[in-house]
Amino acid sequence: MNGARVNGGQDAPPAPDAPLLAERLARAITLGGPIPVSQFMAAANAHYYATRDPLGAGGDFTTAPEISQMFGELIGAWAADLWDRAGRPAVAWVELGPGRGTLTADARRVMAHAGLTPPVHLVETSPTLRAAQAARVPGATWHDSLATLPEDVALIVVANEFFDALPIRQLVRGRDGWHERLVACQDTLFLPIASARVPDTILPPDLAAAAPGAIIETSPASVAVMADLSARIVAQGGTALVIDYGYDGPAVGETLQAVRGHAFANPFEAPGEQDLTAHVDMATLGLVATASGANLAGPVGQGGFLTALGIAQRAAALGPAVAADHARLVEDMGTLFRVIAATHPQWPQPAGFA
Repeated sequence: MNGARVNGGQDAPPAPDAPLLAERLARAITLGGPIPVSQFMAAANAHYYATRDPLGAGGDFTTAPEISQMFGELIGAWAADLWDRAGRPAVAWVELGPGRGTLTADARRVMAHAGLTPPVHLVETSPTLRAAQAARVPGATWHDSLATLPEDVALIVVANEFFDALPIRQLVRGRDGWHERLVACQDTLFLPIASARVPDTILPPDLAAAAPGAIIETSPASVAVMADLSARIVAQGGTALVIDYGYDGPAVGETLQAVRGHAFANPFEAPGEQDLTAHVDMATLGLVATASGANLAGPVGQGGFLTALGIAQRAAALGPAVAADHARLVEDMGTLFRVIAATHPQWPQPAGFA
């Protein structure tokens, strides 16, 4: 369900000979008390991505670039079109959480045909995935975070299935008010519990009166990343394309989930051994972008976005062998996945959002 991730500013991934994450988390909770869901999720995903290639049939999930070359090719064409209409300025290509490098490799091939050959910068912390990326994207530069990205050129940033793995907070409505959800443990059995009551003032006003049992999810880590990206786009030029499965919130509902072996699992079991994700509040990311001064396009569904970019024509050119892939990208993932773009106010409107 997801691409590879950076760790959202958390501590560096554990060394290969470190104790199992479950044991270390259990010991920390036993000594220090229950921890927020956000801390549990950050630690689990940091370990998970540092220790494996999770993609493909032998992994836990498959992303859109791994389904078909058409996905990356269309993103490359999208970028080249926007760059051309912006006057062909100096730009750098950036991908956040680039998996095996498949999207960038496919996009790079198409961009080169249009005369766009930007330096490639990949934000990735996993040594395993960096090795896979190096084989597909020779000459790339790697970064542990956004902080070291170039500051002297415009940026074309792609974040496909990146934000969904950043840590979330969960607030649960009890009969007496709202509580933050924490993670406790007994031996190495992890389970969610409610904290002391939190003030209603931290809730969106229109959701504060939700019924007992309701859950609201927020992602301060996602907001921070989007604010940083948008500020760079406004200062340097360019665009940031975000594609993820999500919703237009804030909204009530629990979306935290785990995927292991291409099947859903209990997110509180086996931390660090399965992918933890939550649906992305695309409307909130959009508000962050506009507050930074960027122009926002979207949200739109992935199906409509790819169709507007010409996926049907590309599928026809490739032949019947890609029919199932076309349907999966446009129909199966078409409405669940949402797309936004935050663009410099003096750059043209990106394609795909009419």
